[in-house]
Amino acid sequence: MVTLSHAWNKLFPALWPMCVCAFFLLTFGHSQTDTTRIINYTDKIILKANVDTRSDVILYKNREDGSRLHLLPNNRYRLFLSLDYEFIGVSIGVVPKFLGANSDEDLKGTSSFTDYRFRFFLGKWVQSLTYSNVKGYYVRNTRDFVPDWTKGTNPYLQFEGLGNTLYGMSTSYVFNPDFSYRNIVYQNEWQRKSSGSLVASLYYDYTLFRLKEESVDAVEKFFNVRLAPSYYYTFVLHDNWFLSGNISPSLGIKTSRYEIRTDTPPEVEKNTYFTKNLAGGINLGFSSEKVIFGINLNFSADWYNEDDASNVETDQFYGLLYFGYRFEPPKGIKKLFHSKD
Repeated sequence: MVTLSHAWNKLFPALWPMCVCAFFLLTFGHSQTDTTRIINYTDKIILKANVDTRSDVILYKNREDGSRLHLLPNNRYRLFLSLDYEFIGVSIGVVPKFLGANSDEDLKGTSSFTDYRFRFFLGKWVQSLTYSNVKGYYVRNTRDFVPDWTKGTNPYLQFEGLGNTLYGMSTSYVFNPDFSYRNIVYQNEWQRKSSGSLVASLYYDYTLFRLKEESVDAVEKFFNVRLAPSYYYTFVLHDNWFLSGNISPSLGIKTSRYEIRTDTPPEVEKNTYFTKNLAGGINLGFSSEKVIFGINLNFSADWYNEDDASNVETDQFYGLLYFGYRFEPPKGIKKLFHSKD
């Protein structure tokens, strides 16, 4: 079976030099900006709803005996509601019941999901802050551990006390002034002419992965840093329609501190890992002065070797639908942001 991690190992030697070349071309190849290429709507309030199928999948693999542990939260869909105005944006993510979330709770158990994101637009720079919490996982490959298990009849093995909490930040810089990164990621700009750009991003986060089940109380704390030289391109298909694509290989460092808490002094283990990531996707969208909507197809994979015999991997392929509306801000809000004008 070919996984995204195998594809990454083959693609990365070619992708990295291409991104470096794009860096020099875009840095030294543009002397002025064609302002007709991009229309900025930061003076409008933008309300948007996203629905996606992404899950926090965790895959542990032992290369010596071929065994696997595939953990998955019982969240079929996620809903994000966002608001953007001027240089700031905020979004809230939940798992709503009316979208069929937490389906088959009697078989897969219950899961919870909460996500808060803030973003700040400072010229070519984009800064984001994220808090995310997921709790409650089930073992997708339960049959590997319970041979007489029957799908649809017997409950999956479950870890209701297993949780993943992330405090993250990212800093991105867009090199080409004729390309709108915000058009395809945040929809607070409108790309009118086809263009592409290298977008350099630095991701850094602190993650707590905790298991608390009966007599077991273990927590692993991670600090992750990775650098991603992404490339984006937007094809303007019509006055209002566009098709965009992106590819993003990245490398990083992950440090961990693992603690097993018992009545005796906790057992502590520290490690440092070298991480790899490959992400990308395509976006078909519609943009006008007031209405925006579109569909995204994305993939993401990251992995690292936990030791000589095992590795941790996350492969995801998911879809996203979004719909948004732009409108004039109330006078009070407009006055608050432009009190010095």
